[in-house]
Amino acid sequence: MGSALGTALLQNGHEIVWASAGRSEETARRAAPFRDVGTPAEVAEASAVIVSVCPPHAARNVAASVAGFEGIYVDANAVSPATAREIAGVDGGIIGPPPRDGSTTRLYLSGLDASQVAALFEGTAVEPRVLSDEVGTASAMKVAFAAWSKGTAAMLLTIHRLAQAEGVDEPLLGEWREWHPELLEDLARAGRAAEQKGWRWVGEMEEIADTFAAAGLPDGFHRAAAEVFRASPQPGSS
Repeated sequence: MGSALGTALLQNGHEIVWASAGRSEETARRAAPFRDVGTPAEVAEASAVIVSVCPPHAARNVAASVAGFEGIYVDANAVSPATAREIAGVDGGIIGPPPRDGSTTRLYLSGLDASQVAALFEGTAVEPRVLSDEVGTASAMKVAFAAWSKGTAAMLLTIHRLAQAEGVDEPLLGEWREWHPELLEDLARAGRAAEQKGWRWVGEMEEIADTFAAAGLPDGFHRAAAEVFRASPQPGSS
């Protein structure tokens, strides 16, 4: 997703830099259109705006790697509002797939400089939406959305595994086919997504659970979802 946002900004006439230090060959391939400055410190030196897009568990470390940056720091990661308030100048929440083939990608923003960041994306395939001047609001929106979309994916996978363990998966799928046919594709989609990137969602589910707990709501749903995705393949494990 980071390269997709960078491409949108590049197409809007902005220069995009990135740091290759410690990154994979696949990441370097996706970032080929951008100028590589080597390290996060060099990114901070060369930039007026930094947009962080990384797995949620790495968000704090990425922010720390550019400590002292005096420009606008946008944390566009799937973190809790509390985490966003710790690290972000502008809070961002991405909803939708990377922009391609007419798909919609929305970037929710909040914070005092949110409108400046939104202006960078105007007219691109990434649709910016400013929610408020308060850091944390955009992350709350992302949490509420992903709590359903990824939380229910974890629930479907777990229900199906239970049915398999008890030998009733075929009858269950038959009932779903008759009464809830959409669940069959949802289950298949959840399986593909968990196989490809479920490892990235462990931290996101934990951040969602923390958000529920902070609001005085039950957090067990998404702590369990984190455990479901923790079993997903790690990069390079195949």
